Amino acid sequence: MMETKRIELGILDLVPSLMDSPPEEAIRRSVELAMEGDRLGYARYWTSEHHNLPGVESASPEVLLSHIGARTRQIKLGSGAVLLPYHHPILVAERYNLLSTLYPGRIELGIGRAPGGSAHLSMALAGNFLQKVVNYPDRVKELQQLLQGEYTYEGEVVAAKPVPVRGPSLWMLGTNVKSADYAASLGTGYVFGQFMSEHDGAEMIERYKANFVPSKSMVRPQAFIAVSVICAPTTEEAHSWKEQASVKHQEKTSPGLPAAEYPVIVGNPEEVREELIKLSERTQSSSLLIATRAARYEQRLVTYQLLAEAMQLS
Repeated sequence: MMETKRIELGILDLVPSLMDSPPEEAIRRSVELAMEGDRLGYARYWTSEHHNLPGVESASPEVLLSHIGARTRQIKLGSGAVLLPYHHPILVAERYNLLSTLYPGRIELGIGRAPGGSAHLSMALAGNFLQKVVNYPDRVKELQQLLQGEYTYEGEVVAAKPVPVRGPSLWMLGTNVKSADYAASLGTGYVFGQFMSEHDGAEMIERYKANFVPSKSMVRPQAFIAVSVICAPTTEEAHSWKEQASVKHQEKTSPGLPAAEYPVIVGNPEEVREELIKLSERTQSSSLLIATRAARYEQRLVTYQLLAEAMQLS
């Protein structure tokens, strides 16, 4: 095999309940995926926060990450993303400081402002969710102060304990211009969710880097892109897996309605490798976060195994 351009790959896992599996099975499979990613040489495992969505069991990323941390050795663990409008910044800082104390140098705190569920769910969790979205930049600043040990309330210092020697790195996830602008102006890392956006990732990352304002936690812009991939031993199998996944997703979400089609890289290992290299070069990102929508757990696992071999991760 020809020498492969070195690209850092990570796993983005929504903890799906595939094949009508119970939640216990979905979570067990996600733990196994993280452990396999650790063995294969993936740089990071991130899991999402969603609420009351059919077929998704990822409501509490920090609990799952703590469990996975005890079963892995070196893979970085992150949230993709904590939905900050639902949480008090001090609680988020405490939880991820605790994770950083348990697993030094391995914790990445990704945040976002999406609802992650239905309108009724948002009201149940946050009351006036839209008002909290309006206040999002202030919440991010408060979170930054807490992570840096500089937060005060009515003139008194308030610490988010435990205070680790090395706290979590802070990243902002998004799928549009506003998230890129927020990440740039607030001096956080940026992850563009190409797997669920029609916007061009290269443009979003270029905009973020051009407007980046250094912060105490991040002096230079750092960005990577999250992309959807289905990789199988042959091209024909890969497209068959994609079709199976589309049918299963449609059955669980919106029967009778057309499914939203976002970019997906589909193919055999060599084809997918070439597409990932092109994406890395076009977005000037040496780190990619890989999501995969599969109909079966075995297909999901094979995708990551074949990618690890093709990209020479270990």
